[in-house]
Amino acid sequence: MPFRKIFLSRWAALLWAAGIVWTAVDIVGFGPPAAGRHAILPAQPSDDTDATGVAVNSDDLAVLANAIRQ
Repeated sequence: MPFRKIFLSRWAALLWAAGIVWTAVDIVGFGPPAAGRHAILPAQPSDDTDATGVAVNSDDLAVLANAIRQ
């Protein structure tokens, strides 16, 4: 894509940027609506299980993340 040609005109650059934002919103969407300005959503219990069928908790995930980093 000829990016130089796009940025020679401010209007072309503005339309190009609007298209990028539109694409991002179309793909990702908006976040969930907040109840207030600083609303925090309650933690949902996890129904995840590992390959053996045992429930996975946050401590297990922290151990796995530390093993991957090293």
